[in-house]
Amino acid sequence: MKDYIFTSESITEGHPDKICDMIADSILDAALSQDANAKMAVEATIKDDFVLVYGEANTSAIIDYAAIAKATIKTIGYDEEYTVVVKVNKQSSEINSAVVNQSAGEVGAGDQGIMFGYACNDTNEYMPAPIYYAHLLARQLTKVRRANPLLKPDGKTQVSVEYKDDKAIRIDTIVVSTQHAKEATQGQIREIIMNDVILPCIDTNMIDENTKFLINPSGSFIVGGSFGDSGTTGRKIVVDTYGGMGRIGGGCFSSKDPTKVDRSAAYYSRYVAKNVVANKLAQKCEIQVAYAIGKSHPVSICVDTFGTGVKADEELLDIIKANFNFEVGNILNELELRNPIYFRTACYGHFGDPAFSWETVKQMKF
Repeated sequence: MKDYIFTSESITEGHPDKICDMIADSILDAALSQDANAKMAVEATIKDDFVLVYGEANTSAIIDYAAIAKATIKTIGYDEEYTVVVKVNKQSSEINSAVVNQSAGEVGAGDQGIMFGYACNDTNEYMPAPIYYAHLLARQLTKVRRANPLLKPDGKTQVSVEYKDDKAIRIDTIVVSTQHAKEATQGQIREIIMNDVILPCIDTNMIDENTKFLINPSGSFIVGGSFGDSGTTGRKIVVDTYGGMGRIGGGCFSSKDPTKVDRSAAYYSRYVAKNVVANKLAQKCEIQVAYAIGKSHPVSICVDTFGTGVKADEELLDIIKANFNFEVGNILNELELRNPIYFRTACYGHFGDPAFSWETVKQMKF
């Protein structure tokens, strides 16, 4: 289709799934800040005032899992008292030994799997317009909520963008749902969301008289967070990536140390795809890579520019291989992934933020 409407959603820090992502990546950062070689896959599940922190860890770091979980929830803005149960075991020695090939001195993939990276020229950030605007609204909603006691932490945004000839031309529909104080009226909520959230951050050229605005369409939204729904780490992988535009791999990101290629290779694939588009080799680009556990090099690399490339995809793959190194150890070093940088990724998407090393644009040779 060349003419279509495409929709993506984002969620705020107070959504129960994002609470769990933020707990998991706070724990990961705590480990990496003490032990750059920490092997971590510690996740969280939350319901009401109960939190379960569980998974595998192989690290010299001393971590107070319960204290980190409680502090993260407080930082988000929930004041209830939470009970935290911790069930964290040491990582399997078989997996751990596979990751580092001592004889070869190479870093092996922490698991098998497929990963995708995507970029397009919809926006200056080389992100698809629907997810870009959805994240923009979610960030703004959180900013406004922190300054306005009528709004509470849980929230969702959704943006439908109309494309003509495969180019984003206007926003057809904006949906914003926000948790709020009991005393707030729906009229007050609509006024705050329209005047303080939507209008300040959405390009007016993308809005017209036919754009539809749906604010708290279900009505009252007082009970939210873990008291309104359960949450689990890794359940918002489409929100975390490209909003459904571009394929996604088989694993989530949050909680995983960078030897887990579900995370690091997805970041590197985005890095490559973005550079292909930024270097004007294509208008959109998707990279797929696959790894086998314990092996340092990918078993396959595939590129698809959806007919927008200035060269054939087979030629572009040769150019990519000449400019980028998908070996696991190189990914960790080139993108500096052993640092405690992951809390920032846990909400509003893992891609598009210029602070991330995998969002760097370099001059490719071709």
